[in-house]
Amino acid sequence: MQTYRYAWKNNPQMGLYPCPKRITLYGRTCRVLVRGKLNSALVEFIDNGQREVISRNALRKAK
Repeated sequence: MQTYRYAWKNNPQMGLYPCPKRITLYGRTCRVLVRGKLNSALVEFIDNGQREVISRNALRKAK
């Protein structure tokens, strides 16, 4: 099985109503565990093992 590393790069919305969850996830390295329907994915963050279901539009290849 091939492993790809991604970084969560969605807009953290620093404007009028900031979303604290998006701010903490921004730029963290993760790996995709499962790709789901409706363009979603289950990812696991490398630093602490936290799992989240996120939009695949927010994934960017890690450098």
